[in-house]
Amino acid sequence: MKFSRLKIFRKRNSFTQEEIAEKLGVSRQAVAKWERGESMPDIESCIKLADLYGVTIDNLVRSIEEYEISGEGKHIFGCSKMNSKGQITLPAKCREIFGLNAGDNILILGDEEKGIALVNMGALTDI
Repeated sequence: MKFSRLKIFRKRNSFTQEEIAEKLGVSRQAVAKWERGESMPDIESCIKLADLYGVTIDNLVRSIEEYEISGEGKHIFGCSKMNSKGQITLPAKCREIFGLNAGDNILILGDEEKGIALVNMGALTDI
């Protein structure tokens, strides 16, 4: 089963797995399995989750890999895990499309509501 966005919606709405489980009348383990993509919630739980998060059921259960992006030049590259030093590895396709190379300086911009953006500033010698 592909990666689910259920955890993203839960975190965005500042709920714990326990709180979601209580609101839906299921176990915390069930919520954890949904988020890991090991199982899917039943339709009644999907309706409750969609209402709780303010999204459509389609938006709720469609995996990131299936999500269609509108607009030329827009991409979803997948997920990266941050290590204990705060480092992430950008997917190869991302590095290729945006011309990111070892030694490049990356400007990091942030908006607490919209997220983080990376801007390629080029190699140190270019600045």
